[in-house]
Amino acid sequence: MNETQEWTTVIKPKDKLWSIDFKELWNYRDLTTLFVKRDIITQYKQTILGPLWFIIQPVITVLMYMVVFGGIAGIGTDGIPQPLFYLAGTCMWQYFADCLNKTSNTFVNNSSLFGKVYFPRLIVPVANVTSNLLRFGIQLLLFIIVYIIYSITGCAASVNLYALLFPLLVLMMAGLSLGFGIIISSMTTKYRDLQILFSFIVHLWMYATPIVYPLSMVKGKVVAGIDMYTVMRLNPVTPVLETFKYGVLGAGEFIGWGWLAYSFIFMSALLILGIVIFNKTQKSFMDTV
Repeated sequence: MNETQEWTTVIKPKDKLWSIDFKELWNYRDLTTLFVKRDIITQYKQTILGPLWFIIQPVITVLMYMVVFGGIAGIGTDGIPQPLFYLAGTCMWQYFADCLNKTSNTFVNNSSLFGKVYFPRLIVPVANVTSNLLRFGIQLLLFIIVYIIYSITGCAASVNLYALLFPLLVLMMAGLSLGFGIIISSMTTKYRDLQILFSFIVHLWMYATPIVYPLSMVKGKVVAGIDMYTVMRLNPVTPVLETFKYGVLGAGEFIGWGWLAYSFIFMSALLILGIVIFNKTQKSFMDTV
């Protein structure tokens, strides 16, 4: 008797480097969920305080900022209480930095898994970005609690309509971190020392973003003939962060729809470039990792 064989799954090379099989990603949604749970559980497994570190870290960071930048350096916060001002910037930046650091090690940290079984490799960085939403949510809750306390005491901070852009701002932060992360991950499969350089760059990047100081502070500042206010706004994270702080605190001034659109376009182009490089690297990374 002749029996016909039917394949349930066909693995074939991608025709285009920029292509994404969304149907395949959706079919592996259960695996994405497992990766998200893995990232959350293993991060603080065998720790004494566990998820409390999600709160302890920003609290200690804000206290350090208050002592160093607010106390010793005397840097203003646009009339906003220092804990509120620093927490607003720290929450958003920490989400971006955590996603960036995790996705930048996608190939190196998961090489043993990638070499054993097939699944869409893009699932791993997407899961990293998603799992960090838990930490971001807890820190955002801390910010809301502090905000309510200061509101009761008559704080000058006030929420305005720009706060409605919050979901879009989080999406842009996730997109920027994912784009940068998969590009760096693709590069570090061959050149491992780039990991050291990249971690150093991320640390410096924080000081090039208005987190511990208001953007208005650099207005009119010219260094070596360069307008620092314009340079700071060219940082794609700055328009996102400033819009968030203006929306929830009412501090400073709205950076403008043009600059916000610039960050969105930058994020979109970065994701396309990152996917092209990622798809190219995943075809042969096992030979070099």
